[in-house]
Amino acid sequence: MKYSKLNLAKEAIAHKGFVKKIPDIFRMVNMWRKGQYPVKSIDLILPLIGLLYVISPIDVIPDFIVVAGVLDDLAVLSLTIPKLLREVDKFLLWEAERRMNGDMKTIDAEIVE
Repeated sequence: MKYSKLNLAKEAIAHKGFVKKIPDIFRMVNMWRKGQYPVKSIDLILPLIGLLYVISPIDVIPDFIVVAGVLDDLAVLSLTIPKLLREVDKFLLWEAERRMNGDMKTIDAEIVE
């Protein structure tokens, strides 16, 4: 079976909970960028760089080298996605605690179907 970057990305996205947490990832990065979310920069930047590396057409080991080209992407994904999901879980916990303490404004909304 021939692997491509697209297939690799599909496998990464199929990771349990990853797709559901994509909006949380964007919110976490945005709040960190604004200085509202206190986290070490390296804890966010490294996983994001890892994802960009996998998506990027530029590789240390080119994809036309059948086994090694895919293995380097899989290695980066195996380190990146769990780290990013752990950081998102920490962010969601921080956000919930902040909401409980009243530091965050809650807007009442009506659910419309």
